[in-house]
Formats: sequence, C-alpha cells, structure tokens
Amino acid sequence: MSFTRFPLVLVLGFFMTACVTINVYFPAAAAEKAADQIIDKVWGEDKKTEESPNKPDSNQKTPAAKPANTSQVFSMPWMMAVENWFISPAHAAEADLDISSPDIEALQSSLAKRFKQLSAHYASGAVGLTNDGLVELRDPSLVPLNARAQVNKLIQGENSDRQNLYREIATANSHPEWAGNIQKTFAKRWIDRAQKGWWYQTPKGEWKQK
Repeated sequence: MSFTRFPLVLVLGFFMTACVTINVYFPAAAAEKAADQIIDKVWGEDKKTEESPNKPDSNQKTPAAKPANTSQVFSMPWMMAVENWFISPAHAAEADLDISSPDIEALQSSLAKRFKQLSAHYASGAVGLTNDGLVELRDPSLVPLNARAQVNKLIQGENSDRQNLYREIATANSHPEWAGNIQKTFAKRWIDRAQKGWWYQTPKGEWKQK
C-alpha cells in the first residue's frame, strides 16, 4: 500500500466506525416522543405539553441546513472535516421509533381499556406510579376489602402489559437490547404526564403526590 493511499484508508475506516456507533445509539428524544403518544392514547388525554420558550415553535418549518463552506472544511484538520461531513448529519437525521405494529397497538388498546377501571384508584391514591414504569397498590386501606382482589388483578394485568409494551417497542425497532432504556423513558413520562393528585415514586423510592 502506498503512503498516499494510507490516509484515505484511515478516513474510510473512521467513517465506517462512526456509522456503526450511530446506528446502535439509543434515540432518547424519539423514545420520549413515542412514550408521549402512547400515554396520551392510553389515558385518553389530548393536551399539548407546554413548550419551553427556548424551543422553536413545532409548527415552524426548520430551515434546510446549508452545505458546509468548502474552504472552511479544507482549512480544518482532516479528522474534524470528516466529522463535519458525516457524523453531524447522521445525528441530525435521528428517526422516530416505530410504534405501529399490531402487537403494540393491541397492548395500547388493552392499557386504555384497563385505565377506565384504574383511574379512580389513581385519583384516590390507592394505586401509584412506580419509578420503574409500573404501578403498585400504594395504600390497600383505600380500597374496600371486597374489591381488593379485583384491584390486585388489575395491577397485575397492567404491569404485564406495560412490560410487554416496552419489549415490543424495542423488538419492533430491531433493537431488543433497548427494552431497558425504553422502560426508563416510559417510567419518567408516565410520572411527568400524571394528573394532579396522583401518587408517584421518586428515584429513591419515596411516595409523593403531584
């Protein structure tokens, strides 16, 4: 191999390594968006979250990125130029997660149907949202004794559907290893979007009321 071709091999190797890294990177923003869409449908809410004043209007079109100035690219070190041309655009093109599979829709429907039965128990404080994306019978005394078995059954079904949902989203997007990250994302979004008066667990496991 001649010396003049050696830098080109390094550039290609660096580019291929960068692509592999980007492809397996967990898309946190896309996961939050997917979680919000599902939670809104499950809980039957159609409210828009308040946008931060520092964030651009979602209805405003994002201007197309201008091509990098050639003179600027060649004035940079070659490694930085490669990063500017290949890595940055790839990160900017992060795609949404696919949440349209039949299994995901079936689980979403099951969760929405059960919510009609659980909502009163969220409101009373008997059932709370845990810090790992599940639900728990927080205060059994708030449930009549003759209804406690039914509520426990609802909680068991709810947790089963939620865990299956997290796995199905990861599988539907060809990354089953993302299931844990998806569950963590949902755990935060369930709590963030909970109604006032509901109970939730802090990261330390303490119960608090919204």
